[in-house]
Amino acid sequence: MAQIRIENVRKEFGAFTAVQSSSFTIEDGEFFMLLGPSGCGKTTTLRTMAGLELPTSGNIYIDGEEVGQKPASQRDIAFVFQMFALYPHMKVGQNIAYPLRSQGMSRVETKRKVDEVAQILGIQDILKKPVGGLSGGDRQRVALGRAIVRDPKAFFMDEPLGALDAEFREHMSEELRALHDRMGATTVYVTHDQLEAMQMGDKIVVMNHGVVEQFGVPQDIYDWPATMFCASFIGSPSMNFLTFDGMVGTGADTVTVGETQIQMPTLRDGAKGALALGVRPEHVRFDDSSGYRGEVIATEYLGTTQIVTLDSAHGMIKARIPSTDVVRVGERLGLHFDARTITIFDTERGTALRSAGNEGVLSHG
Repeated sequence: MAQIRIENVRKEFGAFTAVQSSSFTIEDGEFFMLLGPSGCGKTTTLRTMAGLELPTSGNIYIDGEEVGQKPASQRDIAFVFQMFALYPHMKVGQNIAYPLRSQGMSRVETKRKVDEVAQILGIQDILKKPVGGLSGGDRQRVALGRAIVRDPKAFFMDEPLGALDAEFREHMSEELRALHDRMGATTVYVTHDQLEAMQMGDKIVVMNHGVVEQFGVPQDIYDWPATMFCASFIGSPSMNFLTFDGMVGTGADTVTVGETQIQMPTLRDGAKGALALGVRPEHVRFDDSSGYRGEVIATEYLGTTQIVTLDSAHGMIKARIPSTDVVRVGERLGLHFDARTITIFDTERGTALRSAGNEGVLSHG
C-alpha cells in the first residue's frame, strides 16, 4: 500500500478549470473521501490521480514516486466504477481472474487468488454464475473482487454504491469499510453523499467549484467548518446562520446580534462588516430567559427527536430537540446557543474566523 500526495494539481479542459491548485496528502492505509456536489471536481481529481486524465500542472506522488505524467498502467492502482464495468460474456470467476490472466499469471496461482478474494467477499457460491443474472450488490462485489485480486498500491472508487437502492447501499457501505479495515488498503472514494463520507472516511476533502474547501477528519469538519459552504453542505439539517453587520475584535468572547449579546469561543481573528453566527441545530436550546427569540413556524417529527423551525430577526433557525418536548406553531421562544460550538463567518469571503474552538482545525484552499 502507499501514501499519495497531491501538490498544487490543476486540471483544465480548454477554457474551463475543473480543479484549481489542489493539495492534500492521503496517508498509507487511510480510507479517504473526496466529497462534494455534482460538478465540483472530485471525479476529475480522482481520475487525475489514477492517470485517466493528466494534470495541466502540479505533482502527484504515489509511494514517493512522481507519477503526474505517467499513464494509469504505470501507477499500480485499481479503479472501481459506479456502473461495475464487468465483462457480460464471462462468468464471475473469469471476471475476477481477468487482470491476473492478462499479466500472465499461472492458472494454479490465479485460481488460488480468485478463491481467496471470493472468500473475503463472500461470493464463493457464485463464481461459476454468469454476471448477467446477478443482483446489483453481487455485481458490485464482483467489481471489487476484480480490483482486490491484483493487490495494487491503492484502490480508487468513483461512487461505487451510487446505483444501489438506499437500504442495500447502507449495507454495502458497512461491508466496504469492514473490507478496508481487514485489508489495510489505501482507498480513495468519491461521493456526493455527506452521510456516506462521514460514516466511512478516516479523512475527508470537501470540494466546491474545483476548490478544496476543507481537509480533515470527519468530526473536525462537522464541528468546525472552514467555510459557509462546508457548514451548509455537511449536516442534516445544515448549520444555522444568523447574519448581521457588526465588528468583533481579536480576543472577543461575545458577539452582539441585534440587541442580544451571545457568548462564543475566544476569537483569534477580528473582523467587521457582514458577519454570520453559525450554530448546529443540536446546539440550539429553548430558554425563556434568553433575549434572542424566534417564532415557531414548523415542526418535523423524527422518532426520538424533532426538528423545530423558527423565524428570527436575523435568519431562520432549526433546532433538534427531543420529540417529547412540546412546542406549538406560533409560539415565540427564547433561544440559547451552546457557546463552545459557535463559529463566526465573514460572509463576504464565506470563511470562518479563527477562534479558540477551531484553531488548528481550519484547512481550506
